[in-house]
Amino acid sequence: MKKMIIHGGKPLKGDVWIGGAKNSTVALIPASILSRTTVVLEGVPRIADVDNLMDLLGEMDVKCKFEETTLTIDPENIKRSPLPAGKIKSLRASYYFMGALLGRFGKAVVGFPGGDDIGPRPIDQHIRGFEALGANVENEDDKIIITAPEEGLRGAKISLAMPSVGATMNIIMASVTANGQTVIENAAKEPEIIDLAIFLNNMGAVIRGAGTDTIRINGVSQLKAKASHTIIPDRIEAGTYISLAACIGNGIRIHNVITEHLDSYLAKIEEMGVVTDVDEDSIFVYPAGDLKMVQIKTEPYPGFATDLQQPITPLLLTAKTGEGIIIDNIYPKRVGHVPELRKMGGEICVENNIILIHPSSKLKGMDVNAGEIRAGAALMIAGLMADGETVIHNAGNILRGYDRVQDKIRKLGGDITVVEE
Repeated sequence: MKKMIIHGGKPLKGDVWIGGAKNSTVALIPASILSRTTVVLEGVPRIADVDNLMDLLGEMDVKCKFEETTLTIDPENIKRSPLPAGKIKSLRASYYFMGALLGRFGKAVVGFPGGDDIGPRPIDQHIRGFEALGANVENEDDKIIITAPEEGLRGAKISLAMPSVGATMNIIMASVTANGQTVIENAAKEPEIIDLAIFLNNMGAVIRGAGTDTIRINGVSQLKAKASHTIIPDRIEAGTYISLAACIGNGIRIHNVITEHLDSYLAKIEEMGVVTDVDEDSIFVYPAGDLKMVQIKTEPYPGFATDLQQPITPLLLTAKTGEGIIIDNIYPKRVGHVPELRKMGGEICVENNIILIHPSSKLKGMDVNAGEIRAGAALMIAGLMADGETVIHNAGNILRGYDRVQDKIRKLGGDITVVEE
């Protein structure tokens, strides 16, 4: 257990470089076991979820070496091994091993996934996708057992009830070695799905349509990595630092950004009155003046990302006029940061799963709890804004999703330390 100690109220200034996308990385690492040769991933973020995934690979005798931002994964001597529920429960993205193991071995035995507590996130669409490919799915002793028929998985047309990122990725991984063509309709369009498709295609997969609502996969017999793959920049980390810069910055440039991935987010902060200079791969955020409240509704990509509704909340607290409204259409129960911000003096509440925000006076440092990754990011920004000392308990949740966050904020001039509880 870790805690983050912040002495706030100091303006931040300088440059920050964004790491590789967490939501790509946690799928690409499981997908690497589909390769018969060594995989090299570049731009891998230094986050706790990567360490946890490497531990799970170790359970299957997959060798890993992580140096700087390069992760080398050697799956040539992989053994099919049940993945223990204890380690699986440490992160939600462990469910990608279901599709990867099914695609590689025709069988997956995986403990039920854990992860952040942000309300119901069922995996029924994943299961229906596997069953459509011909797999048999059973639940036994807190494990999911997925088995392909003797003749192997067969391509199928799969229509998702909603454009789930996890289900789209898992079905892609399972179907790249299936017999025939698989068509995923109402597929998620997130950039991380395109990243996964590029990674797999470079190993010999045949995937078309990633980034649209219809993806077609023609199965191949096996995959082999031929060159390294560079992970796309993390749009959620970038959005978090933009919010931080607008809240407490005295001129901050965010580097290694694909600005198109942030269009809906940038539109909202511009509506608030935040001034930015957007270049080809960086964004400069000017010190904020008088801001106004906005209404935010999260939607599947290219709409406003659910992972950014919490990091933008402290920025809304600084607005001078109006009432801010956040409606999370993806995870309506994602409101755990609200009572913690209230402790710090934020004028914020929840009514019928709608977050209501009013202009707030100076926040005060308090002891608060990071219930999950993005809630922790919101509290970290609030702590940097606040007078006095803020202690964020369960700060390990922040470290699960934010690359070298302590070093990056210190370089901007922030007083932040992470220690063991």
